[in-house]
Amino acid sequence: MQQVNLGMIGGGTVGGGVFQALQRNGDLLAARAGVGVRLQRIAVKALDEPRKVEIPPALLTTDWRSVVADPQVHIVAELAGGTGIAREMILTALKLGKPVVTANKALLSACGEELFAAAREHGTNLYYEASVAGGIPIIKSLREGFIGNRILRIYGIVNGTCNYILTRMQLEGAEFADVLADAQRQGYAETPPDLDIDGHDSLHKIGILASLAHGFWVKPGQIHVEGIRNISKMDIQFAGRLGYAIKLLGVVKKMPAGTRRTAPANGGPVQVAVHPALIPHTHVLASVNDTFNAVFVRGDVVGDTVFYGRGAGQDPTASAVLSDLADAALDLKLGTRNRLPPFVPHERNGRVLPMADAVSRFYLRLSVADRPGVLAKVAAALARNKIGISSVIQPEGHEGASVPLILMIHDAPNRAMSRALAHIGRLPAVKAPPVMIRVENFE
Repeated sequence: MQQVNLGMIGGGTVGGGVFQALQRNGDLLAARAGVGVRLQRIAVKALDEPRKVEIPPALLTTDWRSVVADPQVHIVAELAGGTGIAREMILTALKLGKPVVTANKALLSACGEELFAAAREHGTNLYYEASVAGGIPIIKSLREGFIGNRILRIYGIVNGTCNYILTRMQLEGAEFADVLADAQRQGYAETPPDLDIDGHDSLHKIGILASLAHGFWVKPGQIHVEGIRNISKMDIQFAGRLGYAIKLLGVVKKMPAGTRRTAPANGGPVQVAVHPALIPHTHVLASVNDTFNAVFVRGDVVGDTVFYGRGAGQDPTASAVLSDLADAALDLKLGTRNRLPPFVPHERNGRVLPMADAVSRFYLRLSVADRPGVLAKVAAALARNKIGISSVIQPEGHEGASVPLILMIHDAPNRAMSRALAHIGRLPAVKAPPVMIRVENFE
């Protein structure tokens, strides 16, 4: 059986997981692919750093360049992370014509266009299944399984930390800050947690999926992002009474040319965003709980599909890396280093829809003075911007200087809603900044 040698950069959580998975299932991978993968060398920051997985010292080095340049190394796996030296590591390997496997979502989001161009220029390939949604094979599905589909919609719950926090808030009636603190104690959330809870981790992943699905590179600065810091237990409770769950949702929608409200067609912009959303309890994504991820894809031929699984962690990520290693090894065996290019620009006129032009329904929570005429003033501010109210909840039993007022808003452009909220926030009867959450109906 033919064999290829792997040089790995990074021996931490992911690197250790890949080492362990190769020890466990390397023979199985070889039997299925018809080519074996042998671990030649692993570059690490320090030889004496603590590791969850014990790696034989003979495999370790602190010189990543020696691993990449080693003529006995046929495939390079960059598992170090970060957006600094990792870029140089990958570019160095690609310039040597060596295929690279990476799990580095932040680097791909920031520099993917450059890295893919380098792979193309030097006749090699870049594999990145592990960069989005851990063990869920969403990259392979978009690149291969749906190659004959125009992708109309992608909705993704792609950050396990946020999903864990929102799940516990829903099940326990707890406040955000309390659940976050406990999640940090248990290791489900980083310290500081900003990358996750402010939506930037999800932004990296959704940007990669949007680019792959629509054939033009979506830059991070083009993606609207909101996190979950402002979600309270009151919002979770009222959403539940209205028949919804709240999730941090990545949204990729192909809009039709000329109009935003008819069936998707070619030629229109793509809405790309990450934000909290009310999801109907009847939709499958509403039941995705704890640290699990899910990605919903709608193709013009296949229709609706859903992918569900662990989105992070040592073993799910290692599983995705092994999948890419098998592909890379098989491509080398067959002499087709770029059988399936990592990213193919095929939409010359592709563009991202400004969030101000995006249309949706809205949940609006206000803290208002409990006196007559307040609702009328709020309704007037909305009507001035041609926004209609579909329902109102003003719960009883709240005492104090202010009471909650919950409104469900008909479809409206974000631009108009922002103007209305600015006006509402200045009303004397409104005692706190308005809380607005978009409602997704999956049309």
